[in-house]
Amino acid sequence: MSLESKTESLLFIAAKPLSFKKIAELLKGEVEEVKEAVEKIKQKYNQPEFGIRILQEGNEVQMSTNPENSSLIKDYLKDEMTGELTRPSLEALTIIAYRGPITKLELEQIRGVNCSLILRNLLLRGLVKEEMDEARVQNVYTTTFDFLRFLGLNETKELPDYEKLHSHDLLERLLTDLQQDNNNQNTSATVEENLAA
Repeated sequence: MSLESKTESLLFIAAKPLSFKKIAELLKGEVEEVKEAVEKIKQKYNQPEFGIRILQEGNEVQMSTNPENSSLIKDYLKDEMTGELTRPSLEALTIIAYRGPITKLELEQIRGVNCSLILRNLLLRGLVKEEMDEARVQNVYTTTFDFLRFLGLNETKELPDYEKLHSHDLLERLLTDLQQDNNNQNTSATVEENLAA
């Protein structure tokens, strides 16, 4: 896959603007190469006939919709915000409620699928919030006061079988395995860097 293709995929899946530096780190490339790839993607999409736009502000870039389609997008988002939650959204929200604070990677490990769009939808609805966990150096997701208010609860611990599901053995094993995989990858990367030096 080309750097341009990989960059386009990252911009598509990202829920927030990405810096050129971050993209370069993720793709193990150079910042200048990423800038060139973004320029090509901009030339491709920033045309009147396309429904996608590539926005750039300083050293950050994000994929967005064509402003000419704004009324359509507003109608869709209004329906998404007021309509019933989809089954995948309910599953993700349930996991966040019982297992939060939880990282996106942990959520995806439990569900077995990418959760970027679901998380974005839940964030827009105000049912979950994203915060930086300094200990893990990652963003984590938890439910909000709006979520509690909607269910008539004072705290998440009042959810049915909270204690049992919050520390479910199978989930603990899944998350432990995920943490070990991450540690092994970090160790392998460090070893490779030291060998290359």
